[in-house]
Amino acid sequence: MAATNQRRAEISRSTNETKIAVTVDLDGEGRFEIATGVGFFDHMLEQLSRHSLIDMTVKAEGDLHIDDHHTVEDCGIAIGQAIARALGERRGIVRYASLDLAMDEALTRAAVDVSGRPFLVWQVNFPSPKIGTFDTELVREFFNALAQNAGITLHVVNHYGANSHHIAETCFKAVARVLRAALAPDPRQPDAVPSTKGTLSG
Repeated sequence: MAATNQRRAEISRSTNETKIAVTVDLDGEGRFEIATGVGFFDHMLEQLSRHSLIDMTVKAEGDLHIDDHHTVEDCGIAIGQAIARALGERRGIVRYASLDLAMDEALTRAAVDVSGRPFLVWQVNFPSPKIGTFDTELVREFFNALAQNAGITLHVVNHYGANSHHIAETCFKAVARVLRAALAPDPRQPDAVPSTKGTLSG
């Protein structure tokens, strides 16, 4: 079930493994209501919303008695689908953005093309397999699901870092900031699709 209004969208996703409801407003203020049952992941999604200025609600119930994998991946799917739906034809957006983001000893670069063509390049190594009880490999799983379902080309490269929490947080904040820039309306071409093909449908 899905509905849209301007650059807003709502997605509900239900499987045998998870039940997820997501809303996004691409022209928001970075307000969020996040409840996935996975504490560290909630913290990261809050960073994604706050620093992208995408108003976001994420409510998830998952098979956490198994592990966090299905919940994290399916949230990436649902958030990506909501962003894609809110974008519509992708008219009038800036489309491209990249930056380096620092947090204490960690530095991560993110670059995005809101192209309609999903692709993830991931060059991030964590010094530990877990952050608390959270598997660090799930950070990549989330961004892969997000990129595939939002229809974006996303590159994330961690230059260096010693603390896994800091590395993960720079990934989420860097992606948030490039989404904020790339999804922003372009005042010089407010009604144009930013492509010589005339479409960003893939």
